[in-house]
Amino acid sequence: MATIRQRGAGPVRAAVPLPAGGESILALKRRARRINRALAEKYPYAHAELDFRNPFELVVATVLSAQTTDVLVNQVTKILFARYPDARAMSEAEPAELETILQPTGFFRAKTKNVLALSNRLVDEFNGEVPGRLEDLVTLPGVGRKTANVVLGNAFGVPGITVDTHFGRLARRFGWTASEDPVQIEFDVAELFEPRDWTMLSHRVVFHGRRVCHSRKPACGACPVANWCPSYGLGETDPAKAAKLLKYELAPGNEALLEKLLTETHRAAEIRMESQRRLP
Repeated sequence: MATIRQRGAGPVRAAVPLPAGGESILALKRRARRINRALAEKYPYAHAELDFRNPFELVVATVLSAQTTDVLVNQVTKILFARYPDARAMSEAEPAELETILQPTGFFRAKTKNVLALSNRLVDEFNGEVPGRLEDLVTLPGVGRKTANVVLGNAFGVPGITVDTHFGRLARRFGWTASEDPVQIEFDVAELFEPRDWTMLSHRVVFHGRRVCHSRKPACGACPVANWCPSYGLGETDPAKAAKLLKYELAPGNEALLEKLLTETHRAAEIRMESQRRLP
């Protein structure tokens, strides 16, 4: 058993993931870190795909991202934060007005209640500021461990592993965990990497899951980590056919966008936003 420590979380007991096929823990760590290096080379522009300017915007956007796409959330939050720029303003919003703005994100009534309750909690207990500790964040309405790790890693610089559906799927395919439970996946993967790598690892794995390692038709033949993936062959292995399955900037016809992202990695989020505005 190993102990994982995270700022504000206290020690948590977690089992070291059991390697498959007789692979030793050391070999598993080496393979996992080689995958991370390959993903870093493939996606030097990986970043948080929710647009935000401060911790409050990020925590609200992350709550709204449940059961919808980041692209849609970014469209909605642009309107939302123009009208309600901080926790105090949002805590005073009329529920009907919030529901109208949030309707495109789905489950808008529940999300409206969470956003209002979250904002009121921040005003009443944290002077309107988003706390920078995990144990405080998870007490906020609508905020679970995944959302807390997103906020800590991207708004406060506190290392954290964010386990969404893409991350969990790929962690199992890579043999980093056998669990379906997000918290156990987080603990298992954390054992394989240094804390300094956790936040960027999360972005890279999610980027890869959205672009290459799809749920139903992974593009194995176009995968940069195929040599180290025990699940190679689950999807299309022919390189030409696999290339047609790639999405976003890796998709055929998007070479100019990819080149721009690779040459201007410091503007990746801005470039992504520009490309989305040009979509019909």
